[in-house]
Amino acid sequence: MPGRRQRGGGPVRRRCAGLPRHGRFRRRTRPLLHDGHLLRLPGPHRRPAQPAGLHGACARWHDRGTPARRARGGGMSIEIATTTCDLLVVGAGPAGLAAATEAAALGLSTVLIDEQPAPGGQIYRAISSTPVQNRAILGEDYWHGLSLLEPFARSGARHLPAATVWSVNTLDAQPGTEGDGDGDTDTDGRAAGFEVAYSVAHPGQDPQAALLHCRHIILATGAQERPFPIPGWTLPGVITAGAAQILLKTSGVVPEGRTVLAGGGPLLYLLAYQYLNAGVKLEAILETTDSAQWRKALPHAWGFLRSPYLGKGLKLLRAVRKAVPIVSGVTALEAIAGAGGQVAELRYQAAGQRHSMAIDQLLLHQGVVPNTNLSRAIGAEHVWNERQDCWEPMVDAWGATSMPHVSIAGDGAGIAGAVAAEHRGRIAAVHAAAALGRIGKATRDGKAASHQAALARATRGREFFEVLYRPLPQFRRPVGDTIVCRCEEATAEQVRHAARIGCQGPNQLKAFLRCGMGPCQGRLCGLTVTELIADEQQRHPRDVGYYRLRFPTKPVTLGEIATLPQTQASRDAVVRFKK
Repeated sequence: MPGRRQRGGGPVRRRCAGLPRHGRFRRRTRPLLHDGHLLRLPGPHRRPAQPAGLHGACARWHDRGTPARRARGGGMSIEIATTTCDLLVVGAGPAGLAAATEAAALGLSTVLIDEQPAPGGQIYRAISSTPVQNRAILGEDYWHGLSLLEPFARSGARHLPAATVWSVNTLDAQPGTEGDGDGDTDTDGRAAGFEVAYSVAHPGQDPQAALLHCRHIILATGAQERPFPIPGWTLPGVITAGAAQILLKTSGVVPEGRTVLAGGGPLLYLLAYQYLNAGVKLEAILETTDSAQWRKALPHAWGFLRSPYLGKGLKLLRAVRKAVPIVSGVTALEAIAGAGGQVAELRYQAAGQRHSMAIDQLLLHQGVVPNTNLSRAIGAEHVWNERQDCWEPMVDAWGATSMPHVSIAGDGAGIAGAVAAEHRGRIAAVHAAAALGRIGKATRDGKAASHQAALARATRGREFFEVLYRPLPQFRRPVGDTIVCRCEEATAEQVRHAARIGCQGPNQLKAFLRCGMGPCQGRLCGLTVTELIADEQQRHPRDVGYYRLRFPTKPVTLGEIATLPQTQASRDAVVRFKK
């Protein structure tokens, strides 16, 4: 079936971006996987086998498996010191970099932890190492990220790269500096603490887990692309526009062959603009934005006309429309596999007629939504955003959540863009300093005033975009055999059938279809599952709810857990009898 994951198939043909003077980057890439498929969450082979390891006398025998384990000299018995700090910032995008820099300047001992090997987040991915050195290709907005790196490097904040947070637990309140009396302290007036478990993956070594104790957490986990479940979206040769842009930034890789972009939102045109600057030929852009959305967005046009988005948007549109055919009002997208199993044909409907075109690559995008997995697992309250049809954390003007001493900054708190994320990060940092007693309320308000004014300017005109590029229901609520959960290969009809026979929400659906229980922990299916159940039962998505997420929020092996430092509490937890 078109919506099913296809096995086999030839390699994806690609070439590298850059002008001739960067010829060393113009090389044909190898397939992303050995069988020629694109990177995806596999079904029966979700994680590679891990060498076994035991403590004590048997460790030497079992630890002989890999060079990395031999180099550690006993592997799992290594003692790792627990890091302590005032503030932990999770995510090194614009919000995280700005927050860590500001907090360190205010005297907080600060640790910035991020899954990537270098800071920058998704928007400034590989900003310090990209092979695409011609600034015209990625644009000046991308290179603005460099202005965040140097202040962070001088700030004194500690950076933990290639580290994945997979558990956060509250600690018993520790004696510390009193807060500002705004409800962010425990009953004794002392700042609460957290124990954070994370794993670090160094090249050539097995991941090792470690613990960190902090008094305040700022989550700057950013956004993720909204699921775009159409028939055939799991085929080799079909990826998201965001993934394609990451390939461009990190490796200078661009599509080769007949490439089509489909969907809606600013990123779709930004990527097309960057590809054109890199000399890539695009067959077409299939725009799925409903023409009626323009009329609905008009009441918000005044803010947009006074925003910086107007000039940038017109520049992008002029360049793209001049070079790429654009088909508007597209519906009923369907990717069809060829004889080799890779995408070969794209079918769609426009102006009331069915169309078909031969393709080699299809890049999909219909906006971004907050990445909420970690904030949900921590226990922060979330609300349904009616305008953007997604969940987002409930935060106040300072980024504070319903959880004491947990703040969220950047697009993880609501989509507003990279520039706004910087200011939200700085606002969250000064609030954290006040909550921990480092500064008073008056100082906090004074330091935040300029950032709040800049944030208001940066978010001017966002309402226009939100209304204009709201995805159509048919692209959010699939039907039939279209895959919804890529991890468990559950289809839209299976989810709808479960809803018809009484499944009340995403958590109960786990017992029916295991949706949300795979390696992605619902990141790729959560919104779709909520909307499908709501659609079938004629309920509001906020009443249907979302997956109840628990730690670990990312896959972690027993070997990683075994490397955690031993504490008295962990020893007491396994004691059954005492003499």
